[in-house]
Amino acid sequence: MAGTGSGRVAGNVPADVTRFVGRRQATAEVKRVLSAARLVTLTGVGGVGKSRLAVHVGRTVRRRFPDGVWLVELATLGDPALVEQTVAAALGLRDHSRRDPATVLAEFLADKRLLLILDNCEHVLDGCGQLVVRLLTAAPRLSVLATSREPLGVPGEHRWPVPPLSLPPTEPDARVSACPCDALALFADRAAAAAPGFALTRDNEPVVARLCRRLDGLPLAIELAAVRMRVLSVEQLLAGLEDRFALLTGGSPMGLPRHHTLRATVDWSFELCSQAERRFWARCSVFAGDFDLDAAEGVCAGPGLAHDEVFEAVAGLIDKSVLVREERGHGVRYRVLETIRQYGRERLAEAGDTAVWCRRHHDYYLHLADQADTDSGGPHQREWAERLRVERANLVAALDYCLTVPGQQRDGLRLGAALWFYWIACGFVRDGRYWLDRALQADPAPSRDRARGLWINGWIATLQGDHDASLALLEESRDLAQQLGDDTALTYATQHLGWARLASGDPPRAIPLLDHVLARHRASNQWTAPALIIFPIQIFAAGTAGDTDHAMDLLDECRNICASLGERWAWSWTLNAAGITWWTAGNPRQAAAHLCECLRVKRDVTDQLGYPFGVDLLSWAAAAEGDWTRAAVLQGAADTMWEPIGRPLFGFDALIDQGQQWRTRTREALGDHAYHDALQHGARMTPEQAIAYALDE
Repeated sequence: MAGTGSGRVAGNVPADVTRFVGRRQATAEVKRVLSAARLVTLTGVGGVGKSRLAVHVGRTVRRRFPDGVWLVELATLGDPALVEQTVAAALGLRDHSRRDPATVLAEFLADKRLLLILDNCEHVLDGCGQLVVRLLTAAPRLSVLATSREPLGVPGEHRWPVPPLSLPPTEPDARVSACPCDALALFADRAAAAAPGFALTRDNEPVVARLCRRLDGLPLAIELAAVRMRVLSVEQLLAGLEDRFALLTGGSPMGLPRHHTLRATVDWSFELCSQAERRFWARCSVFAGDFDLDAAEGVCAGPGLAHDEVFEAVAGLIDKSVLVREERGHGVRYRVLETIRQYGRERLAEAGDTAVWCRRHHDYYLHLADQADTDSGGPHQREWAERLRVERANLVAALDYCLTVPGQQRDGLRLGAALWFYWIACGFVRDGRYWLDRALQADPAPSRDRARGLWINGWIATLQGDHDASLALLEESRDLAQQLGDDTALTYATQHLGWARLASGDPPRAIPLLDHVLARHRASNQWTAPALIIFPIQIFAAGTAGDTDHAMDLLDECRNICASLGERWAWSWTLNAAGITWWTAGNPRQAAAHLCECLRVKRDVTDQLGYPFGVDLLSWAAAAEGDWTRAAVLQGAADTMWEPIGRPLFGFDALIDQGQQWRTRTREALGDHAYHDALQHGARMTPEQAIAYALDE
């Protein structure tokens, strides 16, 4: 048996052909883990840089291993039985006896302090796992650093997922150079090698940043893109990424064949999957963003993939680093990098199945929206708010499907209307207006779905302070509901028409409509969350007219109904209206008490739309108490929160005028400089910080 010659440096880790860029934190963390665990497996999707990181770490820890750092490349193996021989060959062992190669290795390594890097283990997992267990047992000072798209699955293994490179910020006003990131540095380095003279500049860095984000921060993809700088500009590269797999065909001829193109890299992962995993990979490409197990089963189960096989397919793809598992809120969700998702979409198209599974995706999310609509008036409002928020990308994809696929426009109206709780209670009114405008334009035929879409869109327009549009939408909804004999749509259209007229300063025409609607709701006793909104509207009308007693009677009635239903969202708006009533009655402390309780409830249901209303009104209360700095801070916080919603205070002119008067008094009391500082302090607060400040917590 031959060993390592005494005249050579121990180890076989090759020198870098190109400069290793970034990964400082990852390198330090892997080194730390390697000092505590004898078997560390770097996992991650193809092209994320597992091998490069492993070799780099190996170089940096050479001093720890006097017997060397040895790289064993397993990518070309087709038979797990050849693992032992390949390791022996990498170590320079020449044993010609008939002994088991594993025994030879165990004896050789028994007294060595050595690091073995096993690269690309995913397709020979069993062979690697068995050998590693035997060698670690026989050689107490041996350490193993493996790379694989899924863990070896043996005792003592420490899995370290390799993330994509850090990406530049997405904020439109953020300076990329002020936020250094590895993805940008890698592109700049490789592009300069391909096109001498290339450098990041103030002009090109936003385009390069966008390019790196489109490539998911995958080092392989970034390097392949940078090679194209020989013949293309950054702008052309970015445009060509619509067909990224056709474009990125560079790669070093010295690399493994599967690394010559990004497609080959992903092909490699795909071929390692079981049939069930391949089917799920292709089908889950219809998701936009992340998804949970319920959605995976609801959308992807079908021919060739039974419902109870989905979980195993998900687990298998997580192990193979195709799916990324993430903790989101109170649940687990799964994410696919865009590169991997696009590959799955192409596989779906090759099989002619794209339309089938896009339809399944649409059906699932339409059903989810219908469930949220039905259940939004009870005790599960917070859960639905969280669920709809995390499903935003998928809901938008389902809406887009409805409005781009012929014959699906009516479903687009139905889906857009069913999502009213998301648009309004969760504070995404601009999104709601956009999608409902599109849906109403796409399906102009008279229908109950259109009547409902019109009054919900009119409601949103009122919240935005767009009174002309809201009146037009609500009047059309009312007229259509009468034409169709749709009493439910007629009631809601009339309710919000009354509110729109009240908001636009026309109480004489608003009050009779609102009284009529309240009587209809009481008679039907069908207290949905939108129906309960009649109470804050009525309380506001009574309170601003000076009828505090009637407003408090309505408050008590609403309290009893909401308590029986477990409803919180509409109740928070009722408390808000009560606060305005007491303010009008000249009792700012009682107003503040109701407004603080309103904010506590809104925080419970995460009502982003309601936050600025309460904070804005509490700034008045602070000013009325002479706490001018507090008033200015709350004003600044409210201004920031109103910005993505629309006109402050929903465009109620009387409230806006009062608010402006208190702002003027606050500025006069503090002086311009102190007022500006306090205003900016509030503007920098997150909504959660602003609520805590408003509640004096």
